[in-house]
Amino acid sequence: MSHFADGARNDGSSVLRCPSCRGRLYLDQSEYRCDVCGLQFEVVDGIPSLFLPNQWREPDDITRTVRDFYESTPFPNYDGFDDVGTLIEKSRKGLFSRLLDDQIPLGSNVLDCGCGTGQLANFLAVANRQVHGADMCMNSLRLATDFKRRNALSRVEFVQMNLFRPCFPDGEFDLVISNGVLHHTSNPWLAFETISRLVKPGGYVLVGLYHRYGRLATDVRRRIFDMTGDRMRWLDRRWASGLGEARRETWFLDQYKNPHESKHTVDEVLRWFERSGFSFVRTIPSTAPLHRLDGDTLLFEAEPLSGPLARAVTTGAMVLSGHREGGFFIMVGKKQI
Repeated sequence: MSHFADGARNDGSSVLRCPSCRGRLYLDQSEYRCDVCGLQFEVVDGIPSLFLPNQWREPDDITRTVRDFYESTPFPNYDGFDDVGTLIEKSRKGLFSRLLDDQIPLGSNVLDCGCGTGQLANFLAVANRQVHGADMCMNSLRLATDFKRRNALSRVEFVQMNLFRPCFPDGEFDLVISNGVLHHTSNPWLAFETISRLVKPGGYVLVGLYHRYGRLATDVRRRIFDMTGDRMRWLDRRWASGLGEARRETWFLDQYKNPHESKHTVDEVLRWFERSGFSFVRTIPSTAPLHRLDGDTLLFEAEPLSGPLARAVTTGAMVLSGHREGGFFIMVGKKQI
């Protein structure tokens, strides 16, 4: 049975924290037990099951609805990812994942919050980093753990968790990644504020969100698909690309059939950073017009924040090119010391 590699201590305690009271969890045979409130949590297929529901009533029970959707539609799948070599090869073909791998220092403690099937977490763990992947969907985590076991990856661990009720200590991680996750929650600001507490002073947070205006093209296609019974899927460039059938299907479902999403702006996330004690590092795409992501981009080096006019121009460009990644933007912040 697999447990957190850096969490097993001589007294049986764990790096994990109780999602209810934040007390330390102890491994008691095949369960984790809280030393404060006494709650016990089972381990399912080697994955600590620490998910607790939200402490407030949500409109339309969004957390459960989204969880049910992704339990039946794990994203992304491992179609074509047979082993570590294939994972590295295909991941490094993507410029962003290659920059992450090149620039996150070896030995870093990284949390991928909303890791899905764990492809990024498994990829980053290959290079001697301690990586933790957390997600609320057990079926996705099973795929992540299965790949990890088959390829003997020893520095990555997965846990089932509600990001509104985290199971890690505050200030634990050098980098917290939440890419394509917060916009599927009922309260993205509260979700950000919660996971930002897990970052060490001087550490970084990286969040990827749907853009309020860059998502317009996707919204138009969604309406067309709904009206035509999905018969015009070729309008989506990823669907029309050479991806395998299974990967195209999961992409389509994630982009056009997910049950809840919100949309955001750079200025909004800048306010999140300020309220949570983070300084701005950069956005992708850059807020500076004509500045493109390339192999020389330093993800964790601060870039000047462009003024309102330049940001408006960048937003306009996203509207025109939103089809590329579903109207998606990324922001990096550094926690102030």
